[in-house]
Amino acid sequence: MLNYFNYFTEIEERFQQRRGSILLLSTLDWALIETWREAGIPLDAALRGIDAAFDKYEARQKRGRMRRVNGLAWCAQAVMEAAVELNEASAGTAIATASSRESGFEQERVAEHLESAATAMEAAAVAPEACAATAVRLRELAADVRADHAESAAAQDMEALERTLTVLEEKLFAALTAAAPEELLVGLKEHAARELAPYRSRMGSVQLRQVERQFVQKQLLVHYNLPRLSLFYMSQQ
Repeated sequence: MLNYFNYFTEIEERFQQRRGSILLLSTLDWALIETWREAGIPLDAALRGIDAAFDKYEARQKRGRMRRVNGLAWCAQAVMEAAVELNEASAGTAIATASSRESGFEQERVAEHLESAATAMEAAAVAPEACAATAVRLRELAADVRADHAESAAAQDMEALERTLTVLEEKLFAALTAAAPEELLVGLKEHAARELAPYRSRMGSVQLRQVERQFVQKQLLVHYNLPRLSLFYMSQQ
């Protein structure tokens, strides 16, 4: 059974495998994966799309039309097509419920991730009220995770926790955007536009806007030395 929280790593590994070399994914690539996850693109569709894109690439190579694949965005169109095909093929079939998925995350590690993020929020030099409120909520969630572990053998519903963290991140991004200088935001958007330029023909306008938003948000956190809250970014150590 596929691990719900393997979404990012499975896609990264498949892309690297098909490319034939270890190419670390860029901020743009991670932002793209996040838009797929938020849009509900199944992991299987993302992997099929990557395979389809590379199959076409290899066919072109055999005809002498060489083109180096340097980013995951090159596979974006094929992933969307695979998602549509998979949705049509699965119409009317039973869909596994979230409760049937394995979380793969020990509760203590989850609690430590939340507390580490809270500590970083408490030290933030930007949007202090929003960061402090976020830190308080993260520590409450960490306490809840530990309490559930102590009181019951049943696994914490990590997908529900992830939804809560997504809401907290969205509120945090709004506060950071409001507090950030205009020139910083303009610079981040210009950076995103440059990164996206080679792939505009492979993504629709909606997807382009979503990726740009994710890119800017991630770069804001980097600029202010703040962590991602999502369990997808939890240390594997």
